[in-house]
Amino acid sequence: MKQLLLFFLVLCFSHPIFSQSFTMEQVGKFSFPSELVSSPTEEAIAWAMNEEGKRNIYWAKGPDFIPEKLTGFNEDDGQEISSLQFSPDGEYLVFVRGGDHGGGNASSTVNAQNLPKLPKVEIYAFNILSRMFDQEIEGDNFSLGTPNLMVFLKGGQIWSADLTGGKAPAQLFQIKGNVTTAVFSPDGKQLAFTVNRGGHQLLGIYRDENTPIQFLEASFHRDSNPKWSPDGTKIAFIRTRGGEGAAFPLLEPRHIPWEIWIADVASGEGKKLWRAPETLRGSFSPGFFDFSGNSELVFQSYEDGWQHLYSLDIPSGKTQILTPGNFMVEQVKMSSDQKKLVFSANSGPDKEDLDRRHIGAVDLTSKKLIWETSGSGIEAYPVAIGKKGTLAFFSATPQRSHLVAIKDGTSTRLLQENSLPADFPVSKLVTPMQVKFTAPDGTTVYGQLFEKDGGLAKKPGIVFVHGGPQRQMLLGWSYMDYYSNAYALNQYLAELGFVVLSVNYRLGIGYGYEFHRPAYGYYQGAVEYQDIKAGGEFLASLSQVNANKIGIYGGSYGGYLTALALARDSKLFKVGVDIHGVHDLDSRYELPDGYEVAPDYEKAKEIAWKSSPMADLGTWTSPVLFIHSDDDRNVNVSQTTDLIRRFEEMNKSYESIFIPGDTHHWMKWSNMVRVHQATADFLKKHLMEN
Repeated sequence: MKQLLLFFLVLCFSHPIFSQSFTMEQVGKFSFPSELVSSPTEEAIAWAMNEEGKRNIYWAKGPDFIPEKLTGFNEDDGQEISSLQFSPDGEYLVFVRGGDHGGGNASSTVNAQNLPKLPKVEIYAFNILSRMFDQEIEGDNFSLGTPNLMVFLKGGQIWSADLTGGKAPAQLFQIKGNVTTAVFSPDGKQLAFTVNRGGHQLLGIYRDENTPIQFLEASFHRDSNPKWSPDGTKIAFIRTRGGEGAAFPLLEPRHIPWEIWIADVASGEGKKLWRAPETLRGSFSPGFFDFSGNSELVFQSYEDGWQHLYSLDIPSGKTQILTPGNFMVEQVKMSSDQKKLVFSANSGPDKEDLDRRHIGAVDLTSKKLIWETSGSGIEAYPVAIGKKGTLAFFSATPQRSHLVAIKDGTSTRLLQENSLPADFPVSKLVTPMQVKFTAPDGTTVYGQLFEKDGGLAKKPGIVFVHGGPQRQMLLGWSYMDYYSNAYALNQYLAELGFVVLSVNYRLGIGYGYEFHRPAYGYYQGAVEYQDIKAGGEFLASLSQVNANKIGIYGGSYGGYLTALALARDSKLFKVGVDIHGVHDLDSRYELPDGYEVAPDYEKAKEIAWKSSPMADLGTWTSPVLFIHSDDDRNVNVSQTTDLIRRFEEMNKSYESIFIPGDTHHWMKWSNMVRVHQATADFLKKHLMEN
């Protein structure tokens, strides 16, 4: 009996008991708000909320801001909500339901339930007073005017409807080419639009059915981003080059020029206000761009090496940086009175703030920069409410997923704090730690390390590779749905006993222009793979990690780098899960059409092939799980079917999951849970049970 007890104690101490306290499904029940907007007429906000695949609209009115659910879409049906807006008079909430606006072919229907009858992509107009839908029409890409007028794009043309449902939708006018943008004038009586006609894009104004279309400063270039001045007398826009240029070397980084123009609406005549610096940093960056008064514009530029906001004085043409410092600005919104800009940025007093988001604001009269939030949380997508300085934004911590927060002066409070499911494991989630390591060429790479206390003395490790690649993973819940999914999975893997390293590799945002736009990235040499391999070696070097049990997983661009890691370095990465990754880059350069060919065309084709996982299949020995859906609008499913065929031709083993009907973003919540559970099970099988 004593010998049996001694054996049991030895067994316990040599293999520490590591109990799992939550499931993938439970941590997958995180709240995810989106589409936060504020009313132009009163203290009120609205937003969309995804709760286990059930997507609905909520709103709250000041001063109490008590959330109210306005819609009743109560199925996990894969139908997203996007483009939420208040009408100019504040009486309607208008949004699009359906499609997948995170990828190509965004307005095409999504049938993640595989129904016999395809769902529609529809515009809904919700009457706030009556609490009823007054309009529900098939369409997308809408713009709102007064009184209760709406236009939307359909088949490359502009259609009109009213929000009350009193008039059937009809095509507004006919025009050659494909309309890409439509924006009402401040008084709602004129419509500025851009129309693509192949090698050039024109900016026009429609007034009524009897008045000819007026084109503003028509040229052989491409005009975009039309913005009306507050008084409706001028339109500012972005101009880039049109046509096809010379066959310059493909592997040589080149400046992409862009200019800010302004046109007089009455005469149609325009002039150039500003031209971007002719540097790589000064290349085209179509971020925030708008009037902040009749004589001033505000725009985003990368010209000093970071994505910042600048003001442009129209009379003098002089610019002024509004957000100086070594941080990036994103998610910019202007207050309804055009006196304040609010935004999120990775700045703060702590070094860890480089991998967080906090809310900043610029007073456009004084040009003073103010930081509205700080600390260890993640704050994103701010909007100004009314005229009292109140703000709303999304707020998360490393443990709690995003909820809407209201900041009034120095007081901040959360809305829907009790809406998280009772079994969502807030108290069980770890706080990721910021780490950094060095790639072989000397580049500093940042990441987040997820690890639960206790467990084995030598734990298996997992490298997570995000997609995009223009993304940044954070020290808390992401403000993007796809990466909130990944954050939940990383927490679950840590709960299972893995040490997880999320790598912010080159091509990602948050660390300046040179990190974001390195030479020889992706199909021009995959320089960013250095960062992934260095991450795997860093993870293997940690004292608590078993260097012989390192796995890797990622989706989209992360799937590409996962496949590259398994193909090139199976000795380091023992197992991997490749989720809708890109595998063959040989087709990135089209066959030359005519005599003129870039001088490095053949070299560029060769490098593209060598940057592909396909090129190194001979050294791929690690087990792999392939996952892909067949309505993927970001990475065609053929990227995985072609790779699987080659695996079969080479008699290589693999496992796979094929999901019909869903898209790149797992629009159906149950599919997301299934994919992430399968990922965790596969990694566990090969790194913990073998």
